[in-house]
Amino acid sequence: MSKVTMAYFLNSLVNNDSRYLMCFQLFLERSSEHQCMKDFIHQQLPHILDSVGDGKSDLNVIGVGSGAGEIDLEMLSVLHQKHPGLMVDMEVVEPSSLQLHSYRDLVSKKPDLDYVTFTWNEMTSSEFEERWKLKRSTKKADFIHMIEMLYFVKDPGATISFFQSLLNKNGKLLIILASGESGWGKVCQSYKDQLCCTDIIQCVTTGDIKSILSTKGVNFHSYELPSQMDISECFIEGDEKGELLLDFLTQVQDFSKTASPELKDGVLDLLRHPDCSVQSNGKVIFNNTLEAIVIAQLN
Repeated sequence: MSKVTMAYFLNSLVNNDSRYLMCFQLFLERSSEHQCMKDFIHQQLPHILDSVGDGKSDLNVIGVGSGAGEIDLEMLSVLHQKHPGLMVDMEVVEPSSLQLHSYRDLVSKKPDLDYVTFTWNEMTSSEFEERWKLKRSTKKADFIHMIEMLYFVKDPGATISFFQSLLNKNGKLLIILASGESGWGKVCQSYKDQLCCTDIIQCVTTGDIKSILSTKGVNFHSYELPSQMDISECFIEGDEKGELLLDFLTQVQDFSKTASPELKDGVLDLLRHPDCSVQSNGKVIFNNTLEAIVIAQLN
């Protein structure tokens, strides 16, 4: 009797916009991700943006992968506090129509944004780059931010180089990604080939980005953003929220149902391993530490 080998096909979570947003929203509820970003924005970003407005009558900002806008508006607020007399032209680049709708809705409820003109670009960063080059635009940006989005580009190094080329004198490019020392960084190292199985999902961390920048001779500053996440529900078989969290952590749609038993067991074992998590009061707390990288204009 011949042995039957079962094939397992993993579908990227980004192919299902509504499920991705469900997973992402639960991830935000279970983690301190947005809080650690806000701490960085209010404690470090004011110093980083100190000189971007020097000699300017207005500021050009590009948000790449801006999501629903909550973090963007925090950064705009800090920018406005540092440079209160300047108008801001804000290019929002976001491929998800659902996220972009949420962003526009958020803006409509904020009466104190009269200093900002928003341009909405429902497209990927590569589509934005292609359009920019076709227009042969000479416009420069004073502040560009790429928050948790370099996982979703084919060539992170080339994407960074393009947006760095758009920086004005004194301009700053801010990248925030999972730290190479985070739990997700460990998952990437162990299961990159199995989980990052499409050209739009990269198992990339700030460790990779810093290596790319160093190889190119690009100067940067980095800041650690400590963050954690309660992943206890991932270990309850059949738990709906646990499955959503697993989908987000692996970036695979219906991971617990479609992964091979070996891959599922291996990922779960690693997630609870001391390299990735700590046990506290009966909960499994995942190391979700991020890192911010700041790059200036090319010399």
